[in-house]
Amino acid sequence: MSRLILVLLMGLCMEAIGVVFLSRGLKEIGEMDRVSGSEILRLIRSGFTNVPLLVGVGFQAAFFGCLLYLLSKGDVSFVWPLTSLGFVLTTLAARFVMHETVSPLRWLGVCLIVLGAGVITYTEKVKPRSEPTTAVQQKQS
Repeated sequence: MSRLILVLLMGLCMEAIGVVFLSRGLKEIGEMDRVSGSEILRLIRSGFTNVPLLVGVGFQAAFFGCLLYLLSKGDVSFVWPLTSLGFVLTTLAARFVMHETVSPLRWLGVCLIVLGAGVITYTEKVKPRSEPTTAVQQKQS
C-alpha cells in the first residue's frame, strides 16, 4: 500500500509540473488567428519546437506511466479517484508558480476533493480482505 501511495504522489507531482509547462508553452505559441491550413501548420510547427510544451508532454507521459503501474497493482475504484488529488497540486502550482488568482470558492472545491480522497482512502483500509482466486478455482465454482 505504501508503495502505491509513493508512486501516486510522484505521479501527481509530475502531472502538476507537466500542466504548468503545458500552460506556459501554449501561451508562448499563442492563439489561432483564423482556421486555415497555414495557421494549423504554424501551430503544429510551433508546438514541436516549443521547449516548455515538450517538457510538459514529457511530464504528462511520466504521469501516465505511473498511472498504468497504479492501475495494474490496485483497485480502479481506489486508484482512479485518488488521482483527483492532482487538482490540489495543480491548483497550488497555478497559485504559486503561475501566480494565478485562486478564489476562495475554488479553494473550497479543492478542500472537498481532499475530503473525498480521504474517504476513499479510509474505505480501502476497512474493506474486508479476501483470498485471491485463481482461474482454476473460478472454473470449479
